[in-house]
Amino acid sequence: MEASRAKKILFVTPPYHCGVVEVAGRWIPLNFVYLAGVAREAGLDAEIYDAMTKDHGYPEIEQRLRASTFDVVATTAITSTINDALKTLQLAKQINPNAVSIIGGVHPTFCYEEVFNTTDAVDYIICGEGETTLKALLMALEKGTDVAEVPGIAFKRDGRVIKTAKRCFRENLDDLPAAWDLLDWSDYKYFVIPNSRLGAISTSRGCDHDCIFCSQQKFWEQSWRGRDPQKVADEIQHLFEIYGVNVFLIADEYPTKDRERWEALLDMVIAKDLPIYLLMETRVPDIIRDREILWKYRKAGVVHIYIGIEATDQETLDFIKKELDVDQSKLALDLIHEHGIITETSFVLGFPDETKKSIEKTLKLAQYYNPDNAHFLAITPWPYADMFNDVKDYIKVHDYAKYNLIDPIIEPKRMSLLQVDVAIVDCYRRFYMKKLPEVFSMKDPFKRDYLMKAMKLIMNSSFIIKKLGKGTLGKVPAMIEEMMCKLS
Repeated sequence: MEASRAKKILFVTPPYHCGVVEVAGRWIPLNFVYLAGVAREAGLDAEIYDAMTKDHGYPEIEQRLRASTFDVVATTAITSTINDALKTLQLAKQINPNAVSIIGGVHPTFCYEEVFNTTDAVDYIICGEGETTLKALLMALEKGTDVAEVPGIAFKRDGRVIKTAKRCFRENLDDLPAAWDLLDWSDYKYFVIPNSRLGAISTSRGCDHDCIFCSQQKFWEQSWRGRDPQKVADEIQHLFEIYGVNVFLIADEYPTKDRERWEALLDMVIAKDLPIYLLMETRVPDIIRDREILWKYRKAGVVHIYIGIEATDQETLDFIKKELDVDQSKLALDLIHEHGIITETSFVLGFPDETKKSIEKTLKLAQYYNPDNAHFLAITPWPYADMFNDVKDYIKVHDYAKYNLIDPIIEPKRMSLLQVDVAIVDCYRRFYMKKLPEVFSMKDPFKRDYLMKAMKLIMNSSFIIKKLGKGTLGKVPAMIEEMMCKLS
C-alpha cells in the first residue's frame, strides 16, 4: 500500500519589479530559507519558487502553480509588493481552492484588517517574526486544533477579523533551520563582480533606533538580537564550500550595534581566509566608532558599505529622528574611502516643505559628501510609519505599487509630483556626471572597475530610462549618451 504523501508548502515571491532593487543583482529570499526550514520541522515538504528573481509573469506563475501539488501556499509583502502578493494568492486559490493561503511581512503585520477587507484569498496572516508562528500554525492545522490558540496570527472567522495574542520574539536565532538546498542557486548573481554567486546571511535582527520613516524599527519594536559570531562565520564557510557563494549580503538592519560581537565576527571571518566579498549596511556613528578597526572590515572581505544619511540639513535629520549630525556623515564616508571600500548612501527628497532650492542644496551637499554611489529617493509614507499622520495631508498617490521610494507619493507645498520626479532623475544625472572623471582616474583597479560597472548598471536601469522621458528632461540628454559611451 502506497504511503500517504506529506503535505507541501509552496513559498512564492511576488512578481514585483521597480528598478532600483534589481539593478545590482538578483537577491535570495532569505526569509523563505528560514520559513521553509521550520515548515520542514512541522512535517511538511517545502518548495521555494522565486518568481521575482526569475522574472516570471502571471502566465509563468500559473504554469508553475499548476505543476506543484501544494497544500499550503505562502508569500510575503512590503507595502509596494502587497498588490502582487495578493494577486499571487488569488491565482493559487483559483488553481487549488482547498489550499491554505498564508501571507506575512511588514505590510500585512500592520495592515491585516485592510488585507482581509481587500481579498478573500488570504486565510491566515503571520503578524511579526514568522518562523515560530508559522511552525505552530502549520502544526495546529495538521492536528486540527483551534488556530485561535496560536499566538501571532490574524484570520477571519464568521465574517469577523480575529487577531490572536502577540508572540514574543524568538530568543535564539542560531537554532533556526535554513533550507539552503531549496534555492535555485544559479539564479543569484551580483552583476558588479564578474562570475559571482550572490548569497545572504543574517547576523542579527532588529534596530533600536526610532527613525520615523522606517518600517524596520517598528516591525522589530526597537529591539535587537545578535547571533553567535562563530556560527555566522561557519555559515559563511558552508555557503562558500557547498553552494559556491562568494558574494554575501549581510542582510541585517544593524549588524554593528554590539562593537565587541561585531569585531569578533570580523576576526572569525578573517581566520577563515576565504576569497569572498561582503556587502553591508550600518550607521554613520558606528563607522566613526570603528575607525581603528576599519582595516578589519576590509580584510574580512567588506567591499561595499551602505550608510543612511537620508538628509543633508540638520532640521530634516531631526524631524525624521535620524540621531545624526550632518558633519559626521562626511567623516564616516572619508574613513571608509581610506580603506578602499565602496560607499553608498541615499538622500531622501520630496518632504512637504521641499522646494527646487532645497533639492539643489541637497545635491550640492551630496556632491560634497562624495559617496561612491548615491541614490536620490522619494520620501514614502508607509501607512503604519510614525511619520504618516504628519504628512497624510500631502499624500496624493494611493496605489501601493508606487510606494517604492522611486515614485513620489507626497506632493510638497511648492512643487508638483512631476517636478519632484524630474528633480530626482536630474540629481542622478548631475551627481554621476560629476563623479565620472573621478572614477576614471582611480588608481585602485578593483574599485575603479567596480564603480564603472555599477554606474553603467544604474544609468542603464529601467527606472532611469523610463523617468528620463518625463517632464522637461525630454529624451536622454547628450551628456548621458556620452557617459554611456565612456562606460561601454
